[in-house]
Amino acid sequence: MRLVSAEDVRAAATRIHGHVVRTPLTIGPSTDRPFLLKPESLQPTGAFKLRGATNAVARLNDVQRRNGVVTHSSGNHGLALAWAAVRQGVACTVVVPEGAPGVKVDRIRAAGARVVMVPPVERRSAAEALVERELLAFVPPFDDARVIAGQGTVGLEILEQSPEVTTIVVPVGGGGLASGVATAAWTVHPGRVRVVGVEPETAADAAESLREGRLVTWEPERTHRTMADGVRTCLSEFTFAHLSTRLDGIVTVTEDEIADAVGALAHGSRLVAEPSGALATAALLAGKVETVPGRPQATVAVVSGGNIDPGLFARLVVADRP
Repeated sequence: MRLVSAEDVRAAATRIHGHVVRTPLTIGPSTDRPFLLKPESLQPTGAFKLRGATNAVARLNDVQRRNGVVTHSSGNHGLALAWAAVRQGVACTVVVPEGAPGVKVDRIRAAGARVVMVPPVERRSAAEALVERELLAFVPPFDDARVIAGQGTVGLEILEQSPEVTTIVVPVGGGGLASGVATAAWTVHPGRVRVVGVEPETAADAAESLREGRLVTWEPERTHRTMADGVRTCLSEFTFAHLSTRLDGIVTVTEDEIADAVGALAHGSRLVAEPSGALATAALLAGKVETVPGRPQATVAVVSGGNIDPGLFARLVVADRP
């Protein structure tokens, strides 16, 4: 299979310019382990997903633009595709599983998408049916070259903003973000910048896949044990191919370390992060990825998103959390 290239990422950066926020680098919450943050939580939709969705919509042909796009999601990707499509004059349909949080469904509708509610087990088949019946263009959450190239612009910006960077730490769920960032680093500065992925211990299918040298899929009963709901999805063959050749390493963090990182980002960096978005910070604060003393610009943690339930956020940011 053809992997995404640095040229694909650069082209995506041109397409999404003016449609997404070029997020800044900010100081991390630790004085003992200095590093910078790339807060993708500052995107209009609250997560990095807007980059890949915007690039995918920009690459539609005329027929696809007239017919519209569809995806299945109850979270950040559905919202991102709705936002990107409507702002480029393209109709969007999001298939959402019944039981999804009402606040997320409301945000997708508010962004201008048509929402189709189905039983959870029918989400993909329902989207595929709409592709056949209404000739909609399917935009998957991560298993797509256009999406991966768009997510790779996170890495491209980091390389431009911090020329001294030697390590980028990134969350891993379906692998789209990590694939894109690793592609940017691996092909723009081969051998100079390492990219390290982070997963929860309770949803570590990617770590096992890379260790075994083959794609390993965990059942939902296992991955749903983590509070980091944005990374409960397993890798695909396509993202595994990227990570197995381009990711420099992967570490896991505990649920307590994730919770502590959400609190540290709030108190120390004044950032709202969802548990999935705090994974890279958790790994660095726990000492699972080394930093360079006195050189925070050498290490950058991607804060992938900030769409967190207010009640959960309030519990996690209490200083004396049990």
